[in-house]
Amino acid sequence: MPHFSLERLRRAPDVEAPNLVAVDATDRLILDEADAAIREHPESVVVIGDRYGALTLGAISEHGASAVRVHQDALVGELALARNAAQFGIDDYAQHGLDETLVSGARVVLLQLPKSLEQLDEWAAITAAHADPSVVVYAGGRVKHLTPAMSEVLGRHFGSVTATLARQKSRVLVARGPQAQPGEWPKREFHEELGLWVCAHGGAFAGTRLDIGTRFLLQFLPDMAPDAATAVDLGCGTGILAASLKRSRPELEVLATDQSTAAVASARATMAANGLDVTVVRDVGLASQPDASADLVLLNPPFHSGTTVDEGLAPALFADAARVLRPGGELWTVFNSHLAYRSALSRLVGETREAGRNAKFTVAVSRRT
Repeated sequence: MPHFSLERLRRAPDVEAPNLVAVDATDRLILDEADAAIREHPESVVVIGDRYGALTLGAISEHGASAVRVHQDALVGELALARNAAQFGIDDYAQHGLDETLVSGARVVLLQLPKSLEQLDEWAAITAAHADPSVVVYAGGRVKHLTPAMSEVLGRHFGSVTATLARQKSRVLVARGPQAQPGEWPKREFHEELGLWVCAHGGAFAGTRLDIGTRFLLQFLPDMAPDAATAVDLGCGTGILAASLKRSRPELEVLATDQSTAAVASARATMAANGLDVTVVRDVGLASQPDASADLVLLNPPFHSGTTVDEGLAPALFADAARVLRPGGELWTVFNSHLAYRSALSRLVGETREAGRNAKFTVAVSRRT
């Protein structure tokens, strides 16, 4: 096996591009700041939010950790960690859900700060409630993305939150003294305009809110493939599109899919709260779905990879939808109008027309050729 090196880690199967990296200065700073703690408690290390394996594999190979417990929200992150670990013959870690078993008795927690304060709040809450009283959390991020609110969130759950000196435009927040606070996840909110309960874990896009792109796409539900027998909500988030479609057309077989653990748990909770029979699966795009198996796909695509804008994300989802759609099936997509996805939809899926446009968004419908 080759000698371990952080520089050899890859993002695959996630999107790879010159502006997208598998390891950054934050990963290195977290590991360096936590070095003494990891070496003192090598079997009590937990990693949360590792993107592609740098924290997990670095802690094991360069800082002496063993039996590391890991939680990654994104499925592509899990797969990338597994690939990166395999190339170095490393298997001394285990994936966990976001539950008590992840952090029970933990002494050291290495954490990549997420974009969402709600996600950070949920991570901090479960750590403070179940980790060892002596636990130390090393939560790192790029300086340009750090906000005072992140320290405030950690401060709700830990008695002491301090910041390290910055290095290469990264900084680590160090939290000690866990203080368990009452809280319940997922959150839930009833939307009169939808007639639905919406449930959300901290990492779910838009939380319990109805984002404006989804609201616009929902206006077109009556026009979507009226003869469809099977439909997919691709990148389902909290499941609003899938739930609304199932509510309006009970005879339709609906599948909701997302690569985010938080999204899948949220969507399942949304379906349960509304008594809807919708299957929700965690998947990278539609990788687990057979070719030509759906009549209708709905998509509100992301255009960020972490904190980086990447317009290559949506075309990969368009191609996946095209593979899964039956001939004559429809892909309905909503996107920021300036992204101009119509040519990609025509090329990857089939004939595409604009179904609607408002001040910010375009809704397009593409028919599978």
